[in-house]
Amino acid sequence: MKSKERIPVTVLTGFLGAGKTTLLNYLLTQQHGHKCAIIINEFGAISIDNQLVVGADEEILELNNGCLCCRVRGDLVRSLGDLLRKQKRFDYVLIETTGIADPNPVVHTFKASELAEHLRLDGIVTVVDAKHLEKELNDGPEPQAQIAAADLILLNKTDLVSAADLNRIEGRIRKMNPLARIYRPQRSQVEPAKIFDIKAR
Repeated sequence: MKSKERIPVTVLTGFLGAGKTTLLNYLLTQQHGHKCAIIINEFGAISIDNQLVVGADEEILELNNGCLCCRVRGDLVRSLGDLLRKQKRFDYVLIETTGIADPNPVVHTFKASELAEHLRLDGIVTVVDAKHLEKELNDGPEPQAQIAAADLILLNKTDLVSAADLNRIEGRIRKMNPLARIYRPQRSQVEPAKIFDIKAR
């Protein structure tokens, strides 16, 4: 008997203001064929159109395209465990980390917890603000850790910098992470197929 397929998980990271929430809002409105469970720190940060919401309890909003938005209260492992136990139907998990978070502890959480039996880490997507990245890199280690950990980098807000600046910034990113795929969207609009199920891990 074939063992049940594990549900893929994408960890979404990026510095404050890079466009993570914009990306989530965009993905919520697209017909990508996935019933996503989207794990976010706060519902307030994401502008979910009330017309999309078909059901809600304190921790979970159910949307009419099959997606679930789930608030993390404290422990990520417990939140995901609760979601699996409630047996809500979903076939994909997107986790948005806070803007200053290093994604590596989240990665270790999957490998070291009982969740590894049900969920598999598909990839880490880092959203980068093309206009402000160079300043952020000088301000602290977090953006560099997020870029280094990424399997896929969205070099966002490309319309706010010149082509020469964009090439220079991408060159800096390549020095920190020579292997990640890089896309250059505006307003975080990238085809869902480029983010979902990339099997990078």
